[in-house]
Amino acid sequence: MNFSSKLLEHAVEEFGKLPGVGKKTALRLVLHLLKQSDAEVGRFTQSIDKLKQEIKYCKTCFNISDMEQCEICASVKRDHGLICVVEDTRDVMAIENTNQFNGVYHVLGGLISPMEGVGPADLKIEGLIDRVKTGNVQEIILALSATMEGDTTIFYLYRKLKEFDVQISTIARGISFGGELEYVDEITLGRSIATRVPYERNVS
Repeated sequence: MNFSSKLLEHAVEEFGKLPGVGKKTALRLVLHLLKQSDAEVGRFTQSIDKLKQEIKYCKTCFNISDMEQCEICASVKRDHGLICVVEDTRDVMAIENTNQFNGVYHVLGGLISPMEGVGPADLKIEGLIDRVKTGNVQEIILALSATMEGDTTIFYLYRKLKEFDVQISTIARGISFGGELEYVDEITLGRSIATRVPYERNVS
């Protein structure tokens, strides 16, 4: 792709680093911004700067939040004895959209993936163990994607959690192997949460 301006080329390169954005889409986005007024572009860049500088991660579940503790963890209406373990914030949003879950969450921040150099120490696993150690947790739902990395992470978590007096379950596999939670339709995901099964069945 030939550019008439180095400034344009550099901007397209940066937009092209975003997930799912190719060079052509990046070029369209940059050209769109160039057509906007200075005030509109200013609001756009300020919102990104403000997001990066002021965003917080919940001290309890590690979900993205505006406060030290997210609204879900702070709510007295949620069942704090039921923790749904997910990969990232997108999965929290997907499950919340089903309106089928009234517990709380724990965001790992990724999945175990030796190929990508991601090990257990890189995830928020110890934070989950600390929550279980309080004795206030009755059930852990391992709601991770049906991928090799997801299954590896579930098995590791099961080995770490089975010594505690807590029920460990996984979402029902109405989700095809290789599927990520954020792309599953709300009805299927809601049913998968509601019809979860004890994980022991999968390792016996």
